[in-house]
Amino acid sequence: MQVSVETTSGLERQVTVTVPAERIDQDVQKRVQQTARTARLDGFRPGKVPVKVVKKRYGKGIREEVLNQVIQETLFKATTDEKLQPANSPSIEFKNDKEGEDFEYVATFEVYPEIELADFSGVEIEKLSAEVKDEDLDQMIETLRKQQASWDEVERAAEDGDRVKIDFAGTIDGEAFDGGKGEGMDLVLGSNTMIPGFESGLVGASAGDEKELDVTFPESYHAEELKGKDAKFAVKVQSVSAQTLAELNEEFFSNFGMEEKTLDGFKAEVRKNMERELVNTLKMKLKDQVFRELVKLNSIDVPAALIDNEIDNLRRQAVQQFAGPDSDFDLNMLPKEMFQEQAVSRVSVGLLVQEFIKANDIKVDDERVQTSIKELAETYQEPQQVIDWYNSNQEMLNQIQSLVMEDQVLDQLLASAKVSEVEVSYEDAIKPAQPEAETEEDAAE
Repeated sequence: MQVSVETTSGLERQVTVTVPAERIDQDVQKRVQQTARTARLDGFRPGKVPVKVVKKRYGKGIREEVLNQVIQETLFKATTDEKLQPANSPSIEFKNDKEGEDFEYVATFEVYPEIELADFSGVEIEKLSAEVKDEDLDQMIETLRKQQASWDEVERAAEDGDRVKIDFAGTIDGEAFDGGKGEGMDLVLGSNTMIPGFESGLVGASAGDEKELDVTFPESYHAEELKGKDAKFAVKVQSVSAQTLAELNEEFFSNFGMEEKTLDGFKAEVRKNMERELVNTLKMKLKDQVFRELVKLNSIDVPAALIDNEIDNLRRQAVQQFAGPDSDFDLNMLPKEMFQEQAVSRVSVGLLVQEFIKANDIKVDDERVQTSIKELAETYQEPQQVIDWYNSNQEMLNQIQSLVMEDQVLDQLLASAKVSEVEVSYEDAIKPAQPEAETEEDAAE
């Protein structure tokens, strides 16, 4: 067997393999003889079909099977001998498969990048810390009351916080535009659902009023054709409703699955959930920050095949989140560009974390795995059943082990970095992290 390797571009490799004709002919002959012993053909007794007849009837299919088997065996040996790590399934092109001649094929695939991790000790990390204060708890309970609130029509002018039912039609330079019209839409004033100036322009309006609002679409508006455009909206107010917050009573507590239907018990449970969410959010933000710095520090080529796979995963997650797990929505309807940056980041982090694990010979901590399972189980009514289920389900157990391994990597990276603790409010702590601002240097690139 002869092997040659060519780097075509970046991480792509072309491996040309030549297999002597003698081996192919021998393997075909063996397979023909085996088939002759079991073949059943009219006019011949079982096991007595002549080899010549078998070869004529089944020779082409047998040769194809042999060639496929030879490709599997020789390509595995070739990549092992050449120390190549394929990142995707290879595409195979036959160069010569004529009977009696040496068999030659070309396998094209991407390889994993060679990674030499940079020193992490100079990296500066801000570790956020926060606590749930009484005012945070009160604000959360107020939010929960609003979620269970009722709306009652009132015969007065609309105030901030009221809900109005409206019909509206928008124009730009006297022309209607897509998405600029609606009927019977409920809008809470002050919710910032609409573009600036729209909601504030309806404060003071009563049922039956017709108003004309002059507004400007923000430069950051999602529709390119509307960014920065001045618009007029003709609005008719059908009704005005005031909000009545839910009472803190047994019925209210029952809506949240509370066994102890008292205000003190409810507050204690809400605080516990807030503290759990706070811990998880701070941990996730810290992990994102550290892994983002790891990617910045280690510029690596990422196999396109892995990026495409991750884009498909993100597409599936998006469809499940917004359309439900049983949706038949075509994933390809979602543009790849929507997920490209996130996919590259995820794959980069995955490759770097795996390299860090290998370089530092990190083994998963089984005690931490069980602790994680117990913490997860505490959120369910029957914790022990959840614990037993995770430990008896290898796929789910593998997921927990992977998360724990990530945490162990995080701990080691933090131990070598320059970490400063920054105290923030609960509200700021649980806010989604904002994308990093583009620097002038980035923009120039």
